[in-house]
Amino acid sequence: QVQLVVTGGGLVQTGGSRRLSCAASGRILSIDTMAWYRQAPGKQRDLVASITRGGSTVYADSVKGRFTISRTNANNTVYLQMNSLKPEDTAVYYCNAESVVTTIHRHLQVWGRGTLVTVSS
Repeated sequence: QVQLVVTGGGLVQTGGSRRLSCAASGRILSIDTMAWYRQAPGKQRDLVASITRGGSTVYADSVKGRFTISRTNANNTVYLQMNSLKPEDTAVYYCNAESVVTTIHRHLQVWGRGTLVTVSS
């Protein structure tokens, strides 16, 4: 069973920084794309940033220049460094992994539990 464990949420002031981590476990051989999504109250879940196994990244326009996604393939972990945080960044942040190959199965998509990031004004 593949699990994504997310850490790093919490309360931060406007202009502050926060780092989220997401560690995948479960006899994993490889993961194609890892990503962060977020869902604000009353809104849909949207992509924040994604990173392929080779390191190619995509960012939502709203976070470009402020957020940085990175990953370490050796331990199947993805990070989201969030700087210059704004109240509108307040949301539940979710980790996602696509095409997760384990020793017994290939999972098309796996989601982690969300972590709440609250940016106070």
